[in-house]
Amino acid sequence: MAGKTTINDDPVAAPALNDSAMIPVDDDVLDLVSNGSYHNPHAVLGGHLAEGENADVTTIRVLRPLAGEVRIITLGGRYAARHERNGVFVALVPSTRTPHGWSVPDYRVEATYPSGETVIDDDPYRYLPTLGDMDLYLFGEGRHERLWEALGARVMSFDDPLGSIDGESGRQIQGTAFSVWAPNAHAVRLVGDMNSWDGRRHAMRSLGVSGVWELFVPGAHAGQAYKYQILDANGSWIMKADPMERSHEVPPKTASIIVDSRHEWHDGPWLSDRARSDPHESAISIYEVHAGSWRPGIGTYRDLADQLVPYVKDEGFTHVEFMPLAEHPFAGSWGYQVTGYYAVDSRLGGPDDFKYLVDAFHQAGIGVIMDWVPAHFPKDEFALGRFDGTPLYEDPDPLRGEHPDWGTYIFNFGRREVRNFLVANACFWLDEYHVDALRVDAVSSMLYLDYSRKPGQWHPNVQGGRDNLEAIDFIKEANATAYKNNPGIMMIAEESTAYPGVTAPTSMGGLGFGLKWNMGWMHDTLQYLHEDPINRSWHHNEITFSLVYAYSEHYVLPISHDEVVYGKGSLLGKMPGNDWQRFAGVRALFAYQWAHPGKKLTFMGNEIAQSGEWSHDGSLDWDSLRDPRHDQVKALVADLNALYRSTPALWTQDFDPAGFQWLTSDDSQHNTLSFVRMGSDGSQMVVVVNFSGDAWQNYQVPLTAPGTWTEVLTTDDEKYGGSGIHNGTFSAREGEFHSRGWSAHLTIPALGAVFLKPTN
Repeated sequence: MAGKTTINDDPVAAPALNDSAMIPVDDDVLDLVSNGSYHNPHAVLGGHLAEGENADVTTIRVLRPLAGEVRIITLGGRYAARHERNGVFVALVPSTRTPHGWSVPDYRVEATYPSGETVIDDDPYRYLPTLGDMDLYLFGEGRHERLWEALGARVMSFDDPLGSIDGESGRQIQGTAFSVWAPNAHAVRLVGDMNSWDGRRHAMRSLGVSGVWELFVPGAHAGQAYKYQILDANGSWIMKADPMERSHEVPPKTASIIVDSRHEWHDGPWLSDRARSDPHESAISIYEVHAGSWRPGIGTYRDLADQLVPYVKDEGFTHVEFMPLAEHPFAGSWGYQVTGYYAVDSRLGGPDDFKYLVDAFHQAGIGVIMDWVPAHFPKDEFALGRFDGTPLYEDPDPLRGEHPDWGTYIFNFGRREVRNFLVANACFWLDEYHVDALRVDAVSSMLYLDYSRKPGQWHPNVQGGRDNLEAIDFIKEANATAYKNNPGIMMIAEESTAYPGVTAPTSMGGLGFGLKWNMGWMHDTLQYLHEDPINRSWHHNEITFSLVYAYSEHYVLPISHDEVVYGKGSLLGKMPGNDWQRFAGVRALFAYQWAHPGKKLTFMGNEIAQSGEWSHDGSLDWDSLRDPRHDQVKALVADLNALYRSTPALWTQDFDPAGFQWLTSDDSQHNTLSFVRMGSDGSQMVVVVNFSGDAWQNYQVPLTAPGTWTEVLTTDDEKYGGSGIHNGTFSAREGEFHSRGWSAHLTIPALGAVFLKPTN
């Protein structure tokens, strides 16, 4: 007990009070309570005032299985309780007089066991619900945008006259409030380290039609593991992790962990600048990372802060994008089969460790993007699937509730509470972890009812079409809510079809994303580069076709993890020819990608031209940097990023046709492209890319202005591993060529790109 609390040590016998004031309970209800299977244990356990003239007496029932003696402790003294049934003890104590009448007194429970051990502890059943009516109303309506503050395990403290049990926290009662949505459960019990995994002592109460079950457990603290034991709709007891867990045991363990975050943020200037800016109109170059396999010896998020942050900064990327870091049991899913949507991947540390990493990136001036996976979830028994014995989170329609390719469940996007769970989850990562953008995985699979399904495996929507109307509404709501609540963030779609308006505002009928991955550009470009240079003239349309639709959406140009696994080979391995040609091909691809309209993304390992394809079980081939050719590609990427960020012509009009013009798009004979990028400030950058295996001498390039021009970067520079062809500073010659009034004769290196800038 709290050492500062003075209590009369003389036991007071319960019969000294009027036994007729005791509130009776039927034996069958007591049996359910003692077994932890009663839906409203607080109606029986805890303190209850007698009615009428006996209101000055409080009946207190407590559950203490195996105890020999039990006493109720109040500020007035100790009151002996008698054993009533199956570990339920009952006592009468004086009520507390208040200015408004009588109330249940604050109390503690002292239990002595046959071993002689005496335990004094607090009683969970003397506390009011920790959720308010507004929380339950908003959740029921699917509109609780900060759901993580209402559900899950939340460490809390209360003032109390008797103070803490340990005597170290003064008059504060500290514990954890647990709440979980399980509307079809008959009973829910909390099990965990706080009760030696015996849930009978911590049965939760049902909060009515909300379907939420709740319990405050004094003394439950951060670091303790727990689960919910659910008497499901089929009458079976099942064990489930908390859908709203903030942390999780390291797999293969499956329990949730109580969290009390203590991280102090130092990224205030970053967040202020973010809120005042529009990132979609900024320079964006993204380094995509699988956190667990970036570098050997990386054990924690803090290790990444020490090593990855300076690396990304040195390479000049504006953002880092993490493949999913929400909790997932199977490492081989790369995080795309999530079980803990509100828990950071425990393999690399806890919530404060990840906050430390994000904070470090922000202090270095680098944004953080996280992959988010609302399309589907795995069937692991401890997680969301059949959570209360029914298809709760998943769609109950078998033609809509399971993904045929991935063996996973599909969310019931039409159910308000499920949609709320997901929309709030997007806000959670952006708010709690200060993440700057979410890249939404597998959007196409959500948009279409017939996605990856054969005839007979799907049925039309209410309008007779193939669109998943409920999922589309969810996507719009998630995007609109995220942008509303977090100014300056981005929502990015991985969407591979021609669905219209992916990046159009929801107010105009669009899905409301800010950016979309350009999967067509990625496929066509890599397909073109896979061809031997001698054959590329027959495939010239593959390298130019992307400009036909470049402004139909707001695009990110990705060379992602999906392109360097499962036998597809590394970026270097995709290039034909000898070693020199392959390295030159990688350099030319980077230059073409950085010059093309759209934001930029490349997967880790690409920037060092790694020879082998990526494996999540290993790490990048950092030893390859002993070969200067790999280090030279790395240097080129850093210089491209520096040139890109400092050149408004390369990004200020990414989504405006006024920002791009072809100079020559039809020179298939030479496998060469030339174009001009134009900034909103009037600046220009001419780019010439030669995808052939030969250098073109005296090659005439159309130019957009007279006077002096300078080659500001060439991928053929010797410092990048090239042959050293340079054009230096030269003068434009007057005379019409390809509808331009000026041109110059230059040497365009084989498998190379040059960036030209007017200097007068």
